[in-house]
Amino acid sequence: MKVGVLTVPLSGQPLPEALSYLRSLGVEALEIGCGGYPGKGHCNPRELLENKSKLKQFKETIEEFGMPISALGCHGNMVNPDKEAAARYQADFDDALLLAEELEINKVLTFSGCPGDCPTAKYPNWVTCAWPDEYPKILDYQWNDVLIPFWIKQLEACRSHGVTKVALEMHPGFCVYNTETMLKLRAAVGDTIGANFDPSHLIWQGIEPVAAIRALGSAIFHVHAKDTKVDKYNTAVNGVLDTKHYSDEIHRSWVFRTVGYGNDAQYWRDMISNLRLVGYDDVLSIEHEDSFMTNEEGLEKAVKFLKDSVISAPKPGGMFWA
Repeated sequence: MKVGVLTVPLSGQPLPEALSYLRSLGVEALEIGCGGYPGKGHCNPRELLENKSKLKQFKETIEEFGMPISALGCHGNMVNPDKEAAARYQADFDDALLLAEELEINKVLTFSGCPGDCPTAKYPNWVTCAWPDEYPKILDYQWNDVLIPFWIKQLEACRSHGVTKVALEMHPGFCVYNTETMLKLRAAVGDTIGANFDPSHLIWQGIEPVAAIRALGSAIFHVHAKDTKVDKYNTAVNGVLDTKHYSDEIHRSWVFRTVGYGNDAQYWRDMISNLRLVGYDDVLSIEHEDSFMTNEEGLEKAVKFLKDSVISAPKPGGMFWA
């Protein structure tokens, strides 16, 4: 496995400056945001596609620093009932596919999306309970009328551009948010869909990451290294569903943390070992969203933590005495 970084937190720096800094930390791979929620700070696909000299310069910059791109990130809600918003996310994703083809990258990261509750809805509607009876009806509409047909068609476009792995981040607020919903969509649309396994979103839901890893197995296409700290006192009072702003850390039931600050080293080593057991031997991509730390401090602590925990050697053939 390799330690990688999502470069978005450093998007205020020119790409060469950001890459020089990451290389000095020992980072081995890059996840590049190129549209949707991650923005286009280091990579605007439309500009690169329309200007061959800029595209050439982008490729040369990546090659110069010796950290290959593990995936392009273009997270958005392409089934948003707001047609204008959906079109923007779709355009970004279409450009990401074209850029992936130019860069010969076969993996793009995004969200499953979340439709509204009916064809005339204005906003997405994330259903989290089975009663009253309107909610199962909403789920039936979202999955069978919108989500599954959308992804069947979308994956045809992905494969036509050489993108054979579309890794969906299991994120609350979208239809695919846990292990079961990930596998449900994959079963419906095919194995071009897989998981961008980000344990931070699973931890606060009460999901055991190792159990999820074993259930997902070869459906894991990419891994985000991001932690969550569940506040046992606030959770004891209010539970884990929390709509308070992320900056209100002391009152929230949980907050995102740099790896090692939500759970200890053994917790993460168990995850890493089980990723290995199910055949994942790719990048652990640090996504810094720790509001306690600066971008630099969070990234530096995360890289050091993972370097001490990652299993980097090829899988051995057996015990020396076997």
